[in-house]
Amino acid sequence: MSKTLHYPLFLIIIFILHSFTTIHSKSFNFKKQKQTHLHFYFHDIVTARHPTAVKVASAPTTNTTRSFFGLVMMMDDPLTVGPEPGSKLVGRAQGLYASADLKELGLLMVLNYYFMEGKYNGSTLSILGRNAALTPMREMPIVGGTGLFRFARGYAQAKTHSIDFKTGNAVVEYNVFVLHY
Repeated sequence: MSKTLHYPLFLIIIFILHSFTTIHSKSFNFKKQKQTHLHFYFHDIVTARHPTAVKVASAPTTNTTRSFFGLVMMMDDPLTVGPEPGSKLVGRAQGLYASADLKELGLLMVLNYYFMEGKYNGSTLSILGRNAALTPMREMPIVGGTGLFRFARGYAQAKTHSIDFKTGNAVVEYNVFVLHY
């Protein structure tokens, strides 16, 4: 007799779970997943009349290490179509980066790409990861997004286009690959 009671109870539980997951997924308004490739240039201007990245903190030993360990910079860097400073603005990189490696220039990147043009206007992508800034090609994770990039995940490849070691100003080429709904 107990076996016959378990079967209907099992079916009721399956029905409830199925109903919950159907209602739950509809509430997120999921559509078909897409892959998007974005290409732009990131202009980190630390020495200029109007810098786009400024030092907000450093450790007492920051200037005694080759890696500037403990340095924290806040940025609102332009993202452009081309590497030239006057190239069309498509967004901004807003957030911070910090030197988090004692031996080499390894940056902790915590930032949002905020898009201000075209189809992605008002949408963001969030990055949280390591940037070994002096290596030829770096990869950082995309951990989320907003707007058209809601539920985003993917990666950003960074390649230094130019750097002025005297001023610290740099232009970095980005190829970003994102899965989103």
